[in-house]
Amino acid sequence: MEKKKSICLGFEVHQPFRLRNDYFWSKRMYKRGLRAEDLFSYYFDDRANREIFAKVARKCYQPTNELLLRLLDEHAEFKVAFSVTGVFIEQCEAYGYEELVEDFRALAATGRAEFLDQTYFHSLVGLYDEEGEFIEQIRLHRELMRDRIGVMPTFFENTELLYNNRIAKLVEDLGYAGIMAEGVARVLDGRSPNYVYAPVGCKKLKVLLRHYQLTDDIGFRFSSKGWEEHPLTASKYAAWLKATPGQCITLFMDYETFGEHHWEDTGIFSFLKDFPRQVLACGLDFATPSEIVTQYPAADVIDVRNLETTSWADLERDTSCFIGNTMQWACFDYLRWLEPLVKESRDAALVKLWRYLGISDHLYYMFTHGGASGDVHNYFSYFERPYDAFITLFSVIHDFDARLHATIHRGEYPLLLPDGRAIWSLKGLSDYLSELSREDAESLLEVYLKPGELERWVRTSVGDEELANELRDVRLSMDQQDYDRLVLQERLRACLCTVLPRE
Repeated sequence: MEKKKSICLGFEVHQPFRLRNDYFWSKRMYKRGLRAEDLFSYYFDDRANREIFAKVARKCYQPTNELLLRLLDEHAEFKVAFSVTGVFIEQCEAYGYEELVEDFRALAATGRAEFLDQTYFHSLVGLYDEEGEFIEQIRLHRELMRDRIGVMPTFFENTELLYNNRIAKLVEDLGYAGIMAEGVARVLDGRSPNYVYAPVGCKKLKVLLRHYQLTDDIGFRFSSKGWEEHPLTASKYAAWLKATPGQCITLFMDYETFGEHHWEDTGIFSFLKDFPRQVLACGLDFATPSEIVTQYPAADVIDVRNLETTSWADLERDTSCFIGNTMQWACFDYLRWLEPLVKESRDAALVKLWRYLGISDHLYYMFTHGGASGDVHNYFSYFERPYDAFITLFSVIHDFDARLHATIHRGEYPLLLPDGRAIWSLKGLSDYLSELSREDAESLLEVYLKPGELERWVRTSVGDEELANELRDVRLSMDQQDYDRLVLQERLRACLCTVLPRE
């Protein structure tokens, strides 16, 4: 008996934290007396975020959750998938919409709603040269899904479906069974997106490709009266799915498609209500992403090199949506450059704030290519122009950098240690010294302190002449016969503590 074609219906559930769009023009930079814990409300527009979330919750999240719970109850063969960002869950809890989280828990409890993992902050860290932050944000998201939704995801969906061979290998190494990507024509080279594929360089991971034409019929064209297929009914759409060749068809769209992008009076909820019945009546079935990659062997291999990264964004379906112009690249690179510095601070509030600044939407608002893609960007942006989005984000990052610099006493270049580690600040050096074993302390003193390299770094990189002179005095005392290395280590740390803020 021939197996039924599987329909995979999935939703991206995300709301960004929006920055104050008057941050630069109201001259808010470099205000004194702010603690790290105060900076979130200083940079981000809490009122606007709260109002937008309330509006979308009323129009989309609440009615769509309710409808899907009812459809799962009515149709035993109906299945869906969700990719919910960490910042969305945070807003549910911060703005008094905990019932939405309970809805998602109830959906998960049906056993027919799969929840996927992604980056907690819906960020672009998968494009960083170093993979540590990418892995950390996935870990944070995985813990969130466990704690808030009650699931442990086995399938991965990267931010905006960003995909290449390197990302696929990292995801496989983390133990996932599958990853979702865009069915980009230039990658498929005449092949269909409606099959399971295997990534180059992976042994177990499988790729599920989104059918963007059929998805966009709902996500973008549904309420367009100028579209030749308007109005789109569930029966007509199910017939298209049936007529489309392949093993599986992946339909993955913004959750806000229902009620927000297409308002209730367009008939979008009526369409969704009738969708499972019409699909099942056509002899098709529903399956979750994990079920599909388990049921079907890979039909072929796809090869997406690192410089050819694909995404679901715009007509280009690459990274140009986020880092396609100088403004976007400047902000992306600035944030990436700050990573080792903010991590060296070991300040949880600063690290989380840096991650909020990396939410992909901030760069999305800077898109300048125009055309149909530009119209979509303008629809989502709350800035009058892309340049205003750049001025806002860049000035916030610069303010954040200045505060970080003052907190950790950052140098202009790092102190490179024998193990390959780079230390950028006095804060990082102090923490490093406090963790050293006796043997490592002796090695550090021999290799860095005695030749004068440490004081040279403090003098020329950090620019602290007084501390450099103190370190010189410590170094000179090493010339004494049978000096006590542990005493010198404590003297060195005491020197640093005189310039660092107290815990």
